[in-house]
Amino acid sequence: MTRVVVQLREGETELSAETYLLHRYGISKSQWKRVKHTGDFHCNGAPAHGKHTRVHTGDVLTFTTEKPPNPAKFPVVPEHVPLDIRYEDDDLLAVNKPTGMLVHPLYVHPNGTLANAILGYYEEKGLPYRFHPLHRLDRDTTGLVLIAKRPELQHMLTKHGTIKLFHREYLAIACGKLPEREAWIDAPLGRRPGSTVEQAVVPIENGGKPARTHYTVLAETAATAAHPALTLVRLFLETGRTHQIRVHLASLGCPLLGDDLYGDASPLIARQALHAARLTFRHPITGADVAITAPPPEDFQRVLAFFDAIGTETLKDFP
Repeated sequence: MTRVVVQLREGETELSAETYLLHRYGISKSQWKRVKHTGDFHCNGAPAHGKHTRVHTGDVLTFTTEKPPNPAKFPVVPEHVPLDIRYEDDDLLAVNKPTGMLVHPLYVHPNGTLANAILGYYEEKGLPYRFHPLHRLDRDTTGLVLIAKRPELQHMLTKHGTIKLFHREYLAIACGKLPEREAWIDAPLGRRPGSTVEQAVVPIENGGKPARTHYTVLAETAATAAHPALTLVRLFLETGRTHQIRVHLASLGCPLLGDDLYGDASPLIARQALHAARLTFRHPITGADVAITAPPPEDFQRVLAFFDAIGTETLKDFP
């Protein structure tokens, strides 16, 4: 159940409940339809009507925007798995996901996922929430996943007009030397023909979707008999396509170290060397600017030992 204390703008004396929730609080139109039809929409404890109920500063609206369970989908079973929680408040939760963990369960892998673990955590705390991640990470990509405790918060962080409120930054180790020290990779992505898994650079006219990745080179190593030349990269995503970083770097001839789908396996690390290291966002309820970080895991740190030039300043934003 969501509880909203109405705060009107200066000069406003009242609004309809519908207008306030859609245009001030920020729920989506589909969520508003659920609010109208659940039967538990109230203003100050009394049943409310979207158009007829007039709200004023200080009024309390309560409602739910959760979808009813879909009997066609298998249930996600809560599991009590240790979590590395990096941030939590009444609205949001950020978790540092380990390698080897899926974000969502599959029919062939229904257990041991982040969704199972989060529901187990909610169960332990007596919290009545479902699993609402704002984004996903590949199974073997480590790092931060931001989770909304209520579905309307997903919409508020990802669909807030033209203003992007939610930003992700990654650390990656690429093979070879990137063409520039800092640049945008602007290359549309789509499914590789004939593959059910791989993505590729695909022109817009052939069905590709816009994808933009910004990278900055942090450090480099020379090639040795033991490993190729390596580049430590900081990346910022403007879009969030499947395998975006992996495909974009591979398209420059610099696949991620250990990425056996778009490059080659490596004895240095048993997965793609990619870590979601930093999340920043404008909090949809409080308006505060929030920054969350998570250090790279041990396998990533071992490869960092090859970069002699790395100092505390280089990685100061990723403690």
